[in-house]
Amino acid sequence: MIGFVNVFKPCGPTSANVVARMRRIYGFYARDHKIAVGHLGTLDPQAAGVLPIAIGKATRLIPLLTDQRKGYTCTLVLGRSTTSADAHGDVIAESKVPGDWQKRLPEVLDQFIGKVDQTPPMFSAVKHDGQRLYDLARQGITVERKIRSITVYGITVLGFEDNTARLRIACSEGTYVRTLCEDIGVALGLPAHMGALLREGSGPFILYESRTPEEIANDPHAALIPPEHIIPFPTVVLDLRGSADFRAGRVVPVPSGATNKHVFVRDTSRTLVGVGEMHGALLSPRKVFV
Repeated sequence: MIGFVNVFKPCGPTSANVVARMRRIYGFYARDHKIAVGHLGTLDPQAAGVLPIAIGKATRLIPLLTDQRKGYTCTLVLGRSTTSADAHGDVIAESKVPGDWQKRLPEVLDQFIGKVDQTPPMFSAVKHDGQRLYDLARQGITVERKIRSITVYGITVLGFEDNTARLRIACSEGTYVRTLCEDIGVALGLPAHMGALLREGSGPFILYESRTPEEIANDPHAALIPPEHIIPFPTVVLDLRGSADFRAGRVVPVPSGATNKHVFVRDTSRTLVGVGEMHGALLSPRKVFV
């Protein structure tokens, strides 16, 4: 079995919980309780939205997914900062919010467009000496974290309510929206945290095409997306001998009409054999699905 699933993760369960459920669903469907399953970027338990998951041999294609851009909507809450930079942490600072903050916000947001240095929050899955930061944070331990560079492609203000702004954010992988909200507050001179968070897109996976775990359980086959629909490689078909050589790890002649560096390779029965890499007039196996 090979393919991707665009899961709508509800608020509450962890990403690992959702992955475990997909393993049960597709393990039963494929009659393979050891089926490989992996996600393409976690979501915090309190966040909802797109959680792409690779099923079966598609887990080997994850490194080939070059589009890792993310899209979110969130609420920026001013006047209060928390230990976790979201609504679930303990309050560590509060202040009155001045009446002109809404007029000042667009100019401040412009400062965060482009390359941005960001320090991962203590309540995150980043590892320090083999331990997750959130495990250390729960013990009251704070450690120095390595600053990382992220890219914010755009921030749009969707509306205001009291001391809260609704934002739509397009950014690179590795961006912590909680930290971004906290940093925007600092730029405004105010404590701030992130309220609700919804992931609207993750690379080629978008919100309106996502399915709930219940919908996937009802029809696992319909929810499974072929790799060609996610990774923009063309497909070539090899004859019986060519596909046998390819499966054996041998270089084969390039079929006529193939021009891309990487291609999906199928045999005459249209079974996905693997991913090939072009070297002039030859096609070498890069990923082989035996």
